[in-house]
Amino acid sequence: MVNLTIDGKNISVPKGTMLLEAARSAGISIPSLCAHEAVSRSGACRLCVVEIKKGNRTKIVTSCLYGVEDGLVVDTKSERVLNVRRLVMELLLARCPESEVMQKLAKELGVEPQARFIADSDKGKCILCRSCVRVCEEIVGVSAIGFFARGSHKTVGTPYNEKSDACIGCGACAYVCPTGHIEMTSTGDKRKIWGRTFKMQACTKCGKFFAPVDQLKFISKKTGVPLSELTVCTECR
Repeated sequence: MVNLTIDGKNISVPKGTMLLEAARSAGISIPSLCAHEAVSRSGACRLCVVEIKKGNRTKIVTSCLYGVEDGLVVDTKSERVLNVRRLVMELLLARCPESEVMQKLAKELGVEPQARFIADSDKGKCILCRSCVRVCEEIVGVSAIGFFARGSHKTVGTPYNEKSDACIGCGACAYVCPTGHIEMTSTGDKRKIWGRTFKMQACTKCGKFFAPVDQLKFISKKTGVPLSELTVCTECR
């Protein structure tokens, strides 16, 4: 176990724990958009910054990427930390001014839209956190989406923004997206995502549509389990 102090609280957590999880385990709230337990961390949003003290030196670090250390002193709400978070939030709000998630978080942090940052009108709700790309690559294993272009023109999507044959319609990208940028609709036996319409499989027991047929075929191919054994939803198994 590793012993450290966060906001004056002495806590013990397993070695390898990130500061973000250590703080939350002690009931200390730290805002974050891109940290998701299903995928590896990128530290993209930078909202989870904290101030650490080692000896006589202090510095700002990203808590979702910084591991705990014995004797570490952490401040999650110092004026320095709050100033960094507010600045980051202003930038994110300017990028995605129409995002309800961003508006709510900005209000919680006491941030109002600032004239010094020109609001974008073409970025949708995407903050380029890579969570969708990572879950598609690391968890699903198909790499159907990625980042394209550079700088302020960078976007996430399928190659050349065309319909991707690699996509299986699982919706994992939409589930991990922290801002609701990725649109997915499921109606009856159809699911629409990334410009494609997928046929949904009906459970052979209860009749409920529960997964895209393409996703079940992918699982069958990967695991060797006959497709006929995958046509029962989790509630009926």
